Amino acid sequence: MGKTAEAIAEGVSIASAAARLAIRNRILVETIAHDEPFDVVAFAPFAHETLLGLADEQEQAAAMVRRQRKKAWGKFTDPDGTHDYRDRDTRNLRKRGRQYAGVAKALRAMADDPHVVRTIIEQSRDAAWGDVEANLQRRLRVEGMRPELDPDYDRMRAARMQSIRLVDLPRLAAHKRHHDDPETDAAADVQATAHSPRISGIDVSELDS
Repeated sequence: MGKTAEAIAEGVSIASAAARLAIRNRILVETIAHDEPFDVVAFAPFAHETLLGLADEQEQAAAMVRRQRKKAWGKFTDPDGTHDYRDRDTRNLRKRGRQYAGVAKALRAMADDPHVVRTIIEQSRDAAWGDVEANLQRRLRVEGMRPELDPDYDRMRAARMQSIRLVDLPRLAAHKRHHDDPETDAAADVQATAHSPRISGIDVSELDS
């Protein structure tokens, strides 16, 4: 494989990763935030358009390089900046343009291949489920962590205590006032319910400090 082919393959790999990231985010929004069932077919149009959008970007980059190469042709003076190309740069610019065009062509072929689109969607789904699993495991570790098992418990004690004083205790006081005052309006009732006091991961003995 020549250098140009290697550069195109690398560009396709990077663009494919970007497509999977965009599709993964779409899956997370649609299936979790909107509580919709996952269906490969439902995400196919978005995956297709994502690949075509990335191909458009590569074609625009190729067009820009062509303009730079034409502008650099016949110039032999010293450049004024990084992108102030000269005649000696035209060969590299031509090679770069071929690379951009090659990546765009490959991405368009991928977008038109249903098997490739399905594979990318399934890879994006696996990544999305992996994110969900990692978040759940992280939350379970936090919720189930006992003070004596938390290596950062002592180090974060001051921050936790400040959070209790500034956030949890005012909420607790507001919550108590709400229940003691039957005339509290409906808006306060909703707010008090939504922010009912809850202190997790704290050794209650700290409250005596």
